[in-house]
Amino acid sequence: MISTLPTAPGIDLSKLRLDVRNLLPQLVSWRRQFHQYPELGFQEALTAAFVCDRLREWGIDYQAGIAKTGIVAVIEGSQPGPTIALRADMDALPVQEQNEVPYRSRHEGKMHACGHDGHTAIALGTAYYLAHHRSQLAGTIKLIFQPAEEGPGGAKPMIEAGVLHNPDVDAIFGLHLWNNLPLGTVGVRPGPLMAAVELFACTLFGKGGHGAMPHQTIDSVLVGAQIVTALQTIVARNIDPIDSAVVTVGEFHAGTAKNVIADQARLAGTVRYFNPALEGVIRERVESIIAGICAAHGARYELDYRSIYPATVNDPAAADRVRRVAETVIETPIGVVPNCQTMGGEDMSFFLKEVPGCYFFVGAANPDRGLAFPHHHPRFDFDETALAMGVELFLRIIESFGTP
Repeated sequence: MISTLPTAPGIDLSKLRLDVRNLLPQLVSWRRQFHQYPELGFQEALTAAFVCDRLREWGIDYQAGIAKTGIVAVIEGSQPGPTIALRADMDALPVQEQNEVPYRSRHEGKMHACGHDGHTAIALGTAYYLAHHRSQLAGTIKLIFQPAEEGPGGAKPMIEAGVLHNPDVDAIFGLHLWNNLPLGTVGVRPGPLMAAVELFACTLFGKGGHGAMPHQTIDSVLVGAQIVTALQTIVARNIDPIDSAVVTVGEFHAGTAKNVIADQARLAGTVRYFNPALEGVIRERVESIIAGICAAHGARYELDYRSIYPATVNDPAAADRVRRVAETVIETPIGVVPNCQTMGGEDMSFFLKEVPGCYFFVGAANPDRGLAFPHHHPRFDFDETALAMGVELFLRIIESFGTP
């Protein structure tokens, strides 16, 4: 997989303003600080304290403790204009890091294996620049430092706490450093960028017995196996082929001995789709299939089905704005990737349901330096040059709203 990634032939850093180029060593330092001390969702106390110290140092107003560890910083320009929000997630993953680097995680079993340390550094860098260029800023910028994107989800409680109001946000933008794209690229598209995420767990209750006397039993393994197979017909036969969807059973647990028919089995999996119109549709089919197969065999079931995140859907005008901005920053032969999508999920989706905006990918892989392991891998890392590109992209998006 790593060897097939395209490599950006040349990165022209002259497209970045001098202040941002000069800021890159500081961005790297901040990112490595976060990387060494990763924290899980709603536990980002050290990260939040570090962010608050920098904001205070730069004279930026902020409110901390939102949704436990979230922060909202507000920077008012010298001229009137819209209120633009920028969002960065702060949490890490329960992954044991395998990288042998000076900045490897010092928290056992925890790692920034998805790039959120970089997102926080980019937001800090953007705050630093804006704080020192208020006279050139029209309108108000809200920087949302969000906890718990990896779970159980920090966007929704931050929204419920009112972070999109006082003043009301006119548009919101966020980025994800993305190792599925090479350094020197931006992935952006209108409409769905990332999938809705739904999870299910089902316990099947049969009747156990001797493996040599199956007629005396209700075989929960057989029932479960038929359910696993039948669930794959949902995408194949119930979803419009134009729509993308996934139904994956990732767990199947049953039995304790070779010659015993298990009385219980447990299945668990995930559902993904882009089209918001499919909300509830797959859930109904999952339960219908489980109920029908159980009834046919005389088994019972208990189903726990949860919608976690809706699809991340970009406003077309906002996505076009990001595309036009990206074309002024990145001019490699690969450049802007217009149809970049993933079945991964993101709770940025909740913000985009409330106000128009755009979430986009900033290519961060560099296979030549061994920086191309996939997200959530214990050896995940990225080319830190992308940090300066992220700051420049955020600044130009802000300026595209009319800053002189």
